[in-house]
Formats: sequence, C-alpha cells, structure tokens
Amino acid sequence: MNFRASIIASLFMGLHPCLVFPSDFEREQRLISEMEANLFDGEVVYLSDGERDFAAVLIENEQPRGSVVLLHGRGFHPDWQDVVGPLRVALAAAGWSTLSAQMPVLEKGKKYYDYVPLFPESYKRIEAAVKFMRDNVPGPVVLLAHSCGAHMAMNWIDEVGDSKIDAYIGVGMGATDYGQDLIRPFPIADMKVPLLDILGTEEYSRVLALAIVRKSILSRSRSPQSAQVFVEGADHYFKDRNQELGNAVIEWLGELEF
Repeated sequence: MNFRASIIASLFMGLHPCLVFPSDFEREQRLISEMEANLFDGEVVYLSDGERDFAAVLIENEQPRGSVVLLHGRGFHPDWQDVVGPLRVALAAAGWSTLSAQMPVLEKGKKYYDYVPLFPESYKRIEAAVKFMRDNVPGPVVLLAHSCGAHMAMNWIDEVGDSKIDAYIGVGMGATDYGQDLIRPFPIADMKVPLLDILGTEEYSRVLALAIVRKSILSRSRSPQSAQVFVEGADHYFKDRNQELGNAVIEWLGELEF
C-alpha cells in the first residue's frame, strides 16, 4: 500500500493520530459571536451533544408544516450569508420551523482530509438537533446539509441509517479538495427516505462528476420522490442564486407525501 492509500485507509478507520485535529472550539465561539452580532431572524439556542453545548439558530412557526435541520459548510456558522442563512429564513417563511446547527470547525486552511476525523463529533450534534426538533415540533423532520455538512450528514446516515429523519436534502454534495478523494461512499442506495440532490450548473467539476453517479443511483431509489435538481448558473456557494435555491427546495418539499 502506498503512502497516499495508507493515509486514506487510516482516515477512514479514524486511526491516524497525527492527522486527528481536535475541533477548534475557540474559533467556533468567535464565529457564533460574529453571527449573533448580525442576526436578524430567529434566536440562538444551545443544545447538548452529551459532552458540551453547541449553538443553533431556531425559527419557530405556530402551525408548522414540519421542521428542517440545516448543516452549514466547512468553517462557517449557522447563519452564513450563502446557502444556510437564506435557506433557513426562506423555509421559515414557507411554513417550516427551522434549526440551523453549528458544526465543528478547524482553524482556517484545513482541508477535507483534515475534517474527516471530526465527523464522529458532528454525529452527536446532528443527533441532538434532529431530536430537539422531533420532540418540539409536530410533523416531519427534514435534514438539509451543504458541502462539508453533507459529508457529515451522509456519514452519520451511513452509521445509523435514515430512520430518524423523514427526508434528506443534500446541497453541493461531494465537494473535496484538489487531490483528495471521497473517503466514504455516500449511502444513497440504502436510503429509504426521499432525497433531494441539488446543485448548481457551475459547480466544481468533481461535484458534477459525482452527480452523474448519484443520478444513476437515484433512478433506482427506494423512494420515487427522490430527485436531482440543478440550479442554472449557480456555483458551489449559490452566489446570487440563493433565492432560486430556496424556491427549488420549497417546491420539492411541497410535493412530498409524508
């Protein structure tokens, strides 16, 4: 086995100590402080992952259609200006209660392989966020994840299955860094809940290539409501296309039969 293959195998098993970075909780707190200073919609709540509290932004509806738990991309916060920030507000306006959770972060400059050992830490937060909405909001619980958040969500589903959620939305799924391959295949073929795979036509080439594979898998999905949707002109962060992203997500959710 060559060095690169050894690194990949070790990351997959979580057994390479020199590559395991503890999450940067100080940076996480700075991100939350930045977010709180500019927050217009919703309130910051704190949930426990069993070891420490983490922040999330909640918008409650009096008569919700259900709830959506959102996971941001690498190194961001729950109200990031692209994708999760606009989506949580748009979904709330469409009748959904939303909870956008803070995911573990590392110091700036860390890449996909650096984040892989953090995924088990993210599982506890996903579990806590999903349980919070299940316990407090009537109706279905949808998990929506962008970029690195989608890696975390897909690995969590691969670990525990999808029985704790009622639908899954992956935004810009499969993004890795140059020369870094996907460590663990997404468990799409095994999923029973409806899945929306949504991405922009101007995505990273790696994401577009993997989307072709996912399209083939989705065509054989156990849920006939699963779909792949492209947002014309959108890049990985949906710059200037957040409204179109929100419209597509809301339309798909509106067609689901839970």
